[in-house]
Amino acid sequence: MTAPATLTVDLDALSHNFHALEAVAGVPAHPVVKANAYGLGAVTVATRLMAEGARTFFVARLAEGVALRAALGVEPVIYVLDGCVGPAASTLKAAGLRPVLNHGAQLTAWQEAGGGPCGLQIDTGMNRLGFRPEDAPAAFAGLALVMSHLACSDDPAEPMNRRQRDTFAAVAGRYPDVLKSFANSGGCFLGADFGFDAVRPGICLYGGGPEGRPDSRLQPVATLTAEVLQVRAVEAGESVGYSRGFVADGPRRIATCGAGYADGVLRSLAGTGQVQVAGVMRPLLGRVSMDVIAVDVTGLEVAPGDRVELFGPNRLLDDAAAAAGTISYELLTSVAPRVARLYAGASGT
Repeated sequence: MTAPATLTVDLDALSHNFHALEAVAGVPAHPVVKANAYGLGAVTVATRLMAEGARTFFVARLAEGVALRAALGVEPVIYVLDGCVGPAASTLKAAGLRPVLNHGAQLTAWQEAGGGPCGLQIDTGMNRLGFRPEDAPAAFAGLALVMSHLACSDDPAEPMNRRQRDTFAAVAGRYPDVLKSFANSGGCFLGADFGFDAVRPGICLYGGGPEGRPDSRLQPVATLTAEVLQVRAVEAGESVGYSRGFVADGPRRIATCGAGYADGVLRSLAGTGQVQVAGVMRPLLGRVSMDVIAVDVTGLEVAPGDRVELFGPNRLLDDAAAAAGTISYELLTSVAPRVARLYAGASGT
């Protein structure tokens, strides 16, 4: 059965990006596979990356870590960025997960539960999660990782990058025998002194550029396509879709395609979105509906059963995100569960 909307994941491109990021950073990459590997399938993604040499992964939620541990077995290290939240210590321990501790109450909860391997996050200026530098605890038994997170790594000229890096270096020096990780995807490209012991790439693994625009060093990993369900003629003065979102100024051929906002096609693409069809770029017309979009295919040989590309190698992820007024992260993680995931490349199914 052909699904009206499909997300194809190129595992060979994923592997290329993993090694490219390690090469540019000069240190090992510990992949971020939170949010189901940004919507691409955490188990399949992590399994392939383990085959490429990855042995440490980061997730956000406890449930993500539990599911990943069950799938991958005991070998990899899995850190949970939320930390030790509420009565989670017993579950973390049972699954062999490591919390990234973000404040004093989490540290106390973890130690009262018996402690064990864990991480420590230092807030170097983002004011999101982590200990302030002046509140960072002394080294303690079980501490295996100290990390921070860049706020502006997509802008290499932003002075805050250097301020955060220097603050982290000063605090991390208090933990001489602990793994240090600072750079996210964008941080991998900011210079060798941002790498420390390991980097934590996310979006760049999956084909997004480090500065929010396409980067030739990285390959497209995800391709979202939709099937053409019907092609119809529309005459001048006729409208397309809800609220007469588009009114034809002359004869048009319109392809109705099987993907809508219930599949993750953002409604903000109305009036700005484009797809690749029959080898060319063509605009979306009218509103994005729950299950379908309309595409102008005037003058093209397009028929039901053909497919249009919303993002992928011909419509790069960052460009598609910019057209929607958003970022590649949101575009990927918005792809709904009902969209079929297909895997290409070694280990693909």
